[in-house]
Amino acid sequence: MKNGKNTLVRFDWAMKYFLRNKANFDILEGFLTALLEEAITILTILESESNQEDETDKFNRVDLLVEDSQKRKIIIEIQNNRETHYLERLLYGTSKVIVDNINSGSEYKDVVKVLSISILYFNLGRGDDYIYHGRTEFIGVHNKKPLIVKERHQDTKVFEPKYEFREKNVFPEYYLIRVGEFENIIRSPIDEWIYMIKNSEVREDFKSKYIDKAREKLRIMNMSEEERRKYDKYLVNVASEEDMVETARQEGEEKGREEERKNTEREKERAEKAEKEKELSIRKTIQGGKLTIEEIADVFGVSVDYINQLK
Repeated sequence: MKNGKNTLVRFDWAMKYFLRNKANFDILEGFLTALLEEAITILTILESESNQEDETDKFNRVDLLVEDSQKRKIIIEIQNNRETHYLERLLYGTSKVIVDNINSGSEYKDVVKVLSISILYFNLGRGDDYIYHGRTEFIGVHNKKPLIVKERHQDTKVFEPKYEFREKNVFPEYYLIRVGEFENIIRSPIDEWIYMIKNSEVREDFKSKYIDKAREKLRIMNMSEEERRKYDKYLVNVASEEDMVETARQEGEEKGREEERKNTEREKERAEKAEKEKELSIRKTIQGGKLTIEEIADVFGVSVDYINQLK
């Protein structure tokens, strides 16, 4: 890890211990604004099991209730997990947020919109990009065009009733940020944030909204002794976890190679047994004297020379 005076703490750790403080909401707002490409204002951070301050907890996830530029309330879940069934857990997580945020007897129109934002430090699937966006669409079976469903909204900013129709967008959406696939090339504001997440550094030329706040607030040198102790212990736990995963992977590969070797030996034994049984059948046929050598060779699919060698 770099130890320069401008080195920042890991972003996953910052989300768990720093960014839950309302005074630091501007950092999260800057990150979300760059990713979603719209102004984001955070109202509060929701409590969940993922927000428990456990130094050994590997599920570094922060649930956020935010209000976007259209005044919609959106639950955003930022995650950093290492799980075999990761996509299944994503689906469960967004579904649970929806259920937990609607009261018994409420109308369906009160269902909340959920965005799930995952910061991934492990490989998930195959792909060349480092940001993936998933959403639900209804596509025509025959014309392959999307179904557009709109609802009427009243403009409350004017005195006389005025309405407009907006496209309904109620299903959960997913953003997957694959940190390892990012090549440190800056093309857009979100790239500056991913660069920071990957390298624990904010370059002087970065101009994304509030990223200067991240440079100022997340410096390791600004941490108290107690915060630094907790952070160092967290890094040890992360390294230990990664080592266990790598060890398990290597053991799995070795077990696979051993199983492949055993399968090869079993195949060889079966082939040798089949060949001996074939030779025995040919010898018995020769001894029977009912077929010529040429006929025997034809029956068993071998050459005449092979038959002569067994005589």
